[in-house]
Amino acid sequence: MKLPARVAAPIILALLCAGTLMGFLWWQLAQSAKLLTEGEHEETGQVIRRDAPTEGVTAPAGNAAVAYLRQGDLLALQGRWAEAQERYELAVGEGGDLPALRKLAQAQLQRRDIEGVRSTIKRMKSSGAKPEDLLLLESIVHLRTGELVKARTILENAQDSPQQHYGLALLGIIEGAHEQVQQELKLVMNGWEPILRSNAKTLLSAYDEYALFPESPEIHLVTLLSRALAQVQECELALPLLHQVTQKQTDYRDAWIVQGYCELTTERAQQAIVSLEQAYNIDPQKPEIQYFLGRAHAATGDSVNAITFLEYAIANGFQPEAEARQELAREALKVGKGEVALAQYALLVQKEDATIEMFEGLVQTSIALGQLERAELGARGATERFPQKGRAFELLGDTLRAQKREEEAREAYQQAIQLDPFLLSAKEKLAKE
Repeated sequence: MKLPARVAAPIILALLCAGTLMGFLWWQLAQSAKLLTEGEHEETGQVIRRDAPTEGVTAPAGNAAVAYLRQGDLLALQGRWAEAQERYELAVGEGGDLPALRKLAQAQLQRRDIEGVRSTIKRMKSSGAKPEDLLLLESIVHLRTGELVKARTILENAQDSPQQHYGLALLGIIEGAHEQVQQELKLVMNGWEPILRSNAKTLLSAYDEYALFPESPEIHLVTLLSRALAQVQECELALPLLHQVTQKQTDYRDAWIVQGYCELTTERAQQAIVSLEQAYNIDPQKPEIQYFLGRAHAATGDSVNAITFLEYAIANGFQPEAEARQELAREALKVGKGEVALAQYALLVQKEDATIEMFEGLVQTSIALGQLERAELGARGATERFPQKGRAFELLGDTLRAQKREEEAREAYQQAIQLDPFLLSAKEKLAKE
C-alpha cells in the first residue's frame, strides 16, 4: 500500500528528528570515538561504521536549551549535521551559552562552514571561552583551509596545554612528521582534557596497529591514520590523505570505504557514491559498503537505489542491523512504501534493545496506513517498555486521538507532560484538545 505524500511528509520529518542514543561528541564527553566503531580486522585493521544504540530525543528535566542540545547530539550521531546545526542554533538562542556554541562550531566544521565557525569563535570569545579551547578551534580552521604556517605559528606561540599538543599532532599528521605526532599525542594522553585524551588514544592506536605490519607500505599507515581521523571527526583532514592513497593504489578497498564515509559525512554525497562504488566493485558482498552506499544514495534523493543497497546490507548481516532497518524504513516512506516501513518497525520493536524511536516509527506509520488497532498496540507497548518516558505516552495520545477518543488522548498527553515537562510537542497537542 502506497502512502500519500501529504501523509508521509510529516512522518518522515518526525522520524528524521528522532535520534539514536546521545553521541559522545568531541566537545562534551570522553567517548567521541564511539560515533564510529570498528568492524572486522583485516590488513588495514577495522573498517569504519557507525554503531550506536538508540534512544529517545527528549531531554530530562532541564530547560529548552538542554532539549535542543540533546536533539542536536542525536542528529549529529546519525550524521545529519544540517539538522543538528539548526538545533544547536536554537540552543544558543535559548541561552545555551558556551556548551551550545561549542557544539555549533563542531557542526559548522563538519559542514565546512568556515565563515560560520569564525563567527562562532568570536561569540565564544565574547562569552568567556577558555583561551586553549579557542586556540584549538582557530588552529583547526587554519589546518582545514591549508594555512599550515598560521596554524604552526599560533600553536607554537601558545601556552602549554593539551589543546596545543593536540593541534600540533594534527599538523604533524598532515606534514607526515610521525615521530613528532606520537610525542605530541602522548603529551595529550598525560593531560587533563578527557575528550582530547580519548581522541589521542584513537590516533595513537593507528600507529600501534601499523606496528603489527612492519613490512607494510606507508600508504597503509596513512589509511589507518585517516580512519582514526574520521573517528575523531576530522574527516576534512583525512580526505586529502585518502586521495593520495587511492590514487597510488586503486584497488585499496578499505581506503575507498573510509574516503566514501568521509565524503558522506561532510555532505559530499555524490563523491561518496563514486568512492563507495569503487569499494563495491572490489568487494560487492561487504555489508558496510552496501550500507554506506544506501545512505549516500539517500542523501542524493535516490530512495530507490538507497532501498536496494540497504536491503543488501541487511541480508548480508550488517551490524547494527537496527540502524540499517531504520534507514530502510525512512527511505521506504519517502517513496510511499508504507507497508515496507511498517514491516521494518514491527521487527525492530520485538527486539530486547528496542528504543522509543522504533515504537514511534511503528505507531506513526500504522496511523498513516489507517491501522489504528495496530497503532494502539504499539503505543501501549511503548508505555510498558518505557513507563518513565513522556514520549511513549504522547504516542498513546496520538493513537487515541486518531480514534476520536479525545478524553483518553487528553489524559495520555497530560501524563506525557508530567513525565517530561519540556516535551513541547505534547503541550501543543494538549492545547488543541
